[in-house]
This record gives sequence, C-alpha cells and structure tokens, in this order.
Amino acid sequence: QVQLVESGGGSVQAGGSLRLSCVVFGLMTRRPCMGWFRQFPGKEREGVASISSGGRTNYTDSVKGRFTISKDNFANTLYLQMNSLQPEDTAMYYCAADPPCSYYSDYDRWAILGNYWGQGTQVTVSS
Repeated sequence: QVQLVESGGGSVQAGGSLRLSCVVFGLMTRRPCMGWFRQFPGKEREGVASISSGGRTNYTDSVKGRFTISKDNFANTLYLQMNSLQPEDTAMYYCAADPPCSYYSDYDRWAILGNYWGQGTQVTVSS
C-alpha cells in the first residue's frame, strides 16, 4: 500500500520560513516524479513545484525564487523549503507522487488524474 506522509506545516509570520517533508512508503518505483500542491479554501488544488526522476525541477511562477523542492532518494523523502512566506501562501499543502512521470509540470492534469497523495499539512502565514 502506498502512503505519503507529510510533516512540517505550521504558522509563521510573513517573511518567515518553513520546510515541508514527505516520506513515501510502498512505492515500487525507485525514482518517481514527485510534487507539491496546495489548496486554498474553496479552490481547486494547484501545483506548486515538482521534481523529475533525474532531479529536474519546475515551479509555478508565484513561488519561483522563494521555494525550493528537493528529494533524498535513499530516504524516500521529498522536501519543500519555503522562504519569504507571504499571507497568500496560506493553504493546505499536499505531497504527490507520479511513478511513471506522466505529468511532471502538467499540474492541471496531475491534480485531476494523480493517484498518490498525502493527507496534507496546513501552512498559515500571518501578516
């Protein structure tokens, strides 16, 4: 059974930093594409960042230069370092896995068709 377990969310003031982690259990693919998504209240889930099996990264425009996605293949762990956080970053953040790398930067299709998701971790940024 595949499980993605996120941690690291919390509450910070604007300008602060948080580091999200996602440990992957039970995925047979050694180096899947992985991604972070977020969901604002009343909105659809949207892609934030993704990393390919070879380490290539992609970011949505609003987080470029502030967020960094990385992974530790040996520890089966995905990270999202979030710096210079702003109130508009407040959302539930989800980890996602895409074993065949069908989506990578196609976040709209990934959000709809992706099969592997974590339970989410809340990030709240106050002004």
